[in-house]
Amino acid sequence: MDANTTIGIADLPTQRRKIVSKRGSPFTLMVCGESGLGKTTFVNTLFSTTLKNYQNNKKRHARQTAKTVDIEITKAELEERFFKLKLTVVDTPGFGDYVNNKDAWVPIVEFLDDQHESYMLQEQQPHREETIDMRVHACLYFIRPTGHTLKPLDVEVMKKLCTRVNLIPVIAKADTLSRTDLEAFKARIRSVIEAQGISVYSPPIDEEDITAAQEARNIASAMPYSLIGSEKDVQLPNGGVVKGRQYSWGVAEVENPEHCDFNILRDLLIRRYMLDLITTTEDKHYESYRALQMETRKYGEARPRKLDNPKFKEEEEALRKRFTEGVKKEELRFRQWEQRLITERDRLNKDLAATHTIIKSLQMDIENIQPGSVSRSHRR
Repeated sequence: MDANTTIGIADLPTQRRKIVSKRGSPFTLMVCGESGLGKTTFVNTLFSTTLKNYQNNKKRHARQTAKTVDIEITKAELEERFFKLKLTVVDTPGFGDYVNNKDAWVPIVEFLDDQHESYMLQEQQPHREETIDMRVHACLYFIRPTGHTLKPLDVEVMKKLCTRVNLIPVIAKADTLSRTDLEAFKARIRSVIEAQGISVYSPPIDEEDITAAQEARNIASAMPYSLIGSEKDVQLPNGGVVKGRQYSWGVAEVENPEHCDFNILRDLLIRRYMLDLITTTEDKHYESYRALQMETRKYGEARPRKLDNPKFKEEEEALRKRFTEGVKKEELRFRQWEQRLITERDRLNKDLAATHTIIKSLQMDIENIQPGSVSRSHRR
């Protein structure tokens, strides 16, 4: 074929781009972590709009009576250069906020599995024009900036999440740590993640593109990503205006790479690797779930739930304990009643035996008396 002659194959990406731009694309982002780590601020800053409203901190302690993790879903449709993004943000208020956080991850894990299950059931239907895709494409796990290492709860939760979703650990409120302490904190977190076998999302490396491959390595090496959250505009000494936090010593800028990794995380989530997050969810996590369910379940069989909702678990345990105590109390009362019956039966048997003995003795006396009385009557 002549090099100057084309048949139009090269125009296929352009055609595909028009179709995708018209249809739009869904993207679901989950933010997981304790309250007060700036999850809402980060989401609003990332998408440059107010997607989530702030919670009333005065009511935070009122939730202590509930002892449950909620799932809050916020949906929005964003448009940029005629491309529509159907965005869904999933928040987990209540996670890690209690003294006893046993099974706190269960509602989160169940939600992730439920979305895979829902999509799999929709694929099995004869009509799939209105398929609803709520599969989570990325999960940002917010780590409290203690400066020490990961807590046991963090390790346990990330182990559960990494097999179901693209896990991206981030350090919240990085402006509370010095640069030296932050790097040391990152190194300790990376060592724990490697030692515990936790799989975190890493951007693909294209060896054919040297520049892109180096950028991917730089993004991967910055994990866990440090964040500074702020929606407020702060004026710099040179007159510029940036998003950041004003301190007595200066300004902590959100988009300054010397202060935090916000730009790197934005490139990872949106500008460079959003498509890879979506395809990885489809080809890796969803296919793993689908293969496992098809191997272990019959067609049409409901998915077994491993653990009950923690919201009712303590009530169930209390009811079970109360029932057990009631059964033990009734068993004790029955045994005491049974013992009294046995004692009464033995007493009656002894009285009956004594009565029989008296009767036999009387019968013998009667028999002994009767012959003498007969002989005396004959003599007369």
